[in-house]
Amino acid sequence: MSLARLGAPALLGLVLAQGAVAEPADPTDTAVEDRLRARDDRIEELERKLETLADELSRVRTQVAVPEEAGLKSAYGLGPAASKIYGIERGLSIGGYAEAFYTNFVGDDDAGSDSVGGVPISDEVLDRSDFLRMVMYLGYKFNESILFNSEIEYEHATTEATSSAGGGSVSVEFAALDFLWKEWANPRVGLLLLPMGFLNEVHEPPFFNGVQRPETERRIIPTTWRENGMGLFGRFGEELEYRTYVVTGFNARGFSDAGVRGGRQQGDRALAEDLAWVTRLDWTPIPELLLGGSYYVGDSGQDQTVAGVDIPGARLNLFEVHGQYRRGRLDARSVFAMSFLSDARELTNALGLAANRPVADEMLGAYVEVAYDVWDLFFNGGKYLAPFVRVEYVDTQYDVPSDFTANRNRAFWLVTPGITFKPHPNVVLKLEYRNFNPREGEIPDELSIGMGLAF
Repeated sequence: MSLARLGAPALLGLVLAQGAVAEPADPTDTAVEDRLRARDDRIEELERKLETLADELSRVRTQVAVPEEAGLKSAYGLGPAASKIYGIERGLSIGGYAEAFYTNFVGDDDAGSDSVGGVPISDEVLDRSDFLRMVMYLGYKFNESILFNSEIEYEHATTEATSSAGGGSVSVEFAALDFLWKEWANPRVGLLLLPMGFLNEVHEPPFFNGVQRPETERRIIPTTWRENGMGLFGRFGEELEYRTYVVTGFNARGFSDAGVRGGRQQGDRALAEDLAWVTRLDWTPIPELLLGGSYYVGDSGQDQTVAGVDIPGARLNLFEVHGQYRRGRLDARSVFAMSFLSDARELTNALGLAANRPVADEMLGAYVEVAYDVWDLFFNGGKYLAPFVRVEYVDTQYDVPSDFTANRNRAFWLVTPGITFKPHPNVVLKLEYRNFNPREGEIPDELSIGMGLAF
């Protein structure tokens, strides 16, 4: 654009000079007047073309360059960085996030030297540093109503095994085709994030406190949880927002005393004999307050057999309720989640699990978290510095079938104080101390520092 504008005066000067040399001495000559008018027309046409070229160069520069963003905003239940595609008119959208941490394991005062929670100590409790994930969001908007959005995740820095750990992975976290039809009804199909809790959909590190995600949203709501499916999402005015999907169900062969997380099929050649339904509703009565809940139900047996033994239907009912209040410097949120599994006894026997490590009939988890931004109390500049504390209870063996013994190491209180610092709205540095208090056995505490970003 700048070259075009700099060249315009030179070109105009050249045309004027050529016209001045070519003009005869007699200004009353009709032919001269015609030539002058033709010259003026040529100059006007040249100016128009130069202006068009300058506008086109400016447009291309704007499209190619990555604009500076003061902040990102969530849309349709997705994380702020994942929502960029909804803010463009057409074409390609690129975003992403990354997070890394260092954890120092701290033994409890009464912890034995040879076991953690009844399990022999291994390299799992040695201090760790991990570039946990690097994620790319790729989206394409075909027109104003059809778009594709996806998340590709690279975990643990490399897919090769090292002398310290096995290889990481590359996974598609979600990949959905949206049809923006009506504000209150928009179809979505593909590999979908299940809309439960706060973090299964919005898990970008600048937008939650703590280095590690809450255990309730890892063990009871098995973040990151995605399945193939289809459904609808939309809003009713400014106060109500919903999502409802039919998806492939769990595979009960992956269930254990640790919960249902191992039963996620993650879109990988998923068995589809048993489907499930999940729905969510959020209510925002005032801008500062969010109240909502979600519900999942579906069989998990997938018509399988293990060593000639039929796996039962294993219907899972999972619900959660959540609330969040944000006003001024205060940010508070809470989640309560509980699940009910049918045929837990039959499933435990079919899977050949130990009598003291059964699949539970019921699981329960809940936490309350409060953060308060103190930056403006001490400094200028509009940054974010928030001490926070999270109190949590998790029990993946809350109720087990009769004749089985619950693994009480799977039940624990967890208190997590920490600090979240944002030098930029999309960049975060974190510090936390996780104090585990299991019902039985010992679990070492964790002191962690972490970094994260989204764009």
